[in-house]
Amino acid sequence: MNKVDLVKLIAEETGLTQREAEAALNALIEGTMDALAEGESVKLSGFGSFNVRERKERQGVNPQTGAPITIPASKAIVFRASKALKEKLN
Repeated sequence: MNKVDLVKLIAEETGLTQREAEAALNALIEGTMDALAEGESVKLSGFGSFNVRERKERQGVNPQTGAPITIPASKAIVFRASKALKEKLN
């Protein structure tokens, strides 16, 4: 499912026009991205939660040359599914 399919689904389920559904979806995406960029977690009841985790600087190996390299510290987004979503999948 891609964004266009999701917009159509939202429009059908809510009775909104596709333009209104797309605006609502874009607002959700932007709000989620803004919250995560500020280091906040986003929890959607019945779906799951998104969190930002810090990755420490670490050592790695260049696969082409075998030379050691330093992988810089970074941030990663982690999704944890809710119990309801896990049950629906299994």
